[in-house]
Amino acid sequence: MTDSTDMAVPSFSNLSPELVLDALDAVGIRGDGRLLALNSYENRVYQVWRDDAPPLVAKFYRPARWSDAQILEEHAFVAALVEHELPVVPAIALADGATLQTFAGFRFAVFERHGGRAPELEQPGTLEWLGRFIGRIHAIGAIKPFAVRPALDIATFGEDPRDYLTSHDFVPPELCSAYFSVLEQALDGVRRCFDRAGDVTAIRLHGDCHCGNVLWTDAGPHFVDFDDSRMGPAIQDLWMLLSGERSDRVRQLADLLAGYEDFHDFDVRELHLVEGLRTLRLIHYAAWLARRWDDPAFPAAFPWFNTQRYWQDRILELREQVSLMDEAPLWAA
Repeated sequence: MTDSTDMAVPSFSNLSPELVLDALDAVGIRGDGRLLALNSYENRVYQVWRDDAPPLVAKFYRPARWSDAQILEEHAFVAALVEHELPVVPAIALADGATLQTFAGFRFAVFERHGGRAPELEQPGTLEWLGRFIGRIHAIGAIKPFAVRPALDIATFGEDPRDYLTSHDFVPPELCSAYFSVLEQALDGVRRCFDRAGDVTAIRLHGDCHCGNVLWTDAGPHFVDFDDSRMGPAIQDLWMLLSGERSDRVRQLADLLAGYEDFHDFDVRELHLVEGLRTLRLIHYAAWLARRWDDPAFPAAFPWFNTQRYWQDRILELREQVSLMDEAPLWAA
């Protein structure tokens, strides 16, 4: 497989329905002509109907985001989870035995379609059930590290996004001083969070474990979209399932860990990282929108981005995070 850095970079504007069907046909998947674009902005994802078989899901990877080796490392991690009977959705190995395919400069993978609904987190037992499966994922994730996929850390999710926003004209001039000042305060707060946590262990993670990436059926949850899988602290796959007032989040965390610790030990020092990781996600998200702004799908989907109101709200949001990062962690007295 040729590494993506050696390929001409195509544009999603050239990814027509005809090209999608031709790409699938080239690997032996005959669509009946019906495609449904699924909710994904980073990649392009389609449900593909077939005449003589159940529909499949085809993911066309954003050009130049990951190398081939990084994508294949994600596929191998998910395949290892399947081998241990975890409810995840792996890329299908096609006729040539490969999970990553190329066509007309695009890289893509094909997955079985797994339906489901959002988990009802307020239902008794749901969070504990999720915690058990996340604990099992982490038990496998801790066996060995990723070799080529990056880590979720202050540099990749905080400093690099800051540098991108600093070097591009997205923040209105009249708000630059306030925004970048509070951004630096926020990064200092994140560093204090990591200092308080100490030398926590980084493991292979789902990386983007929110309710949208968990589908629930009568058989329980299954996890989808490991596209953001990285090395990082275990709490990254837990904190996004917490919401509400502090008392609510303490209870939810207790329910998650009641299931999680049946399969994997949890280092309570990582509780110092919750608000720091939330802050990094907020910084990274603003820069992610900026980096993708030349993709026509983004101005259409996020028309409020890059307005004065947007950056004013980000200033207030980061100021709140600066305060939250200095509060006692969940469960602390």
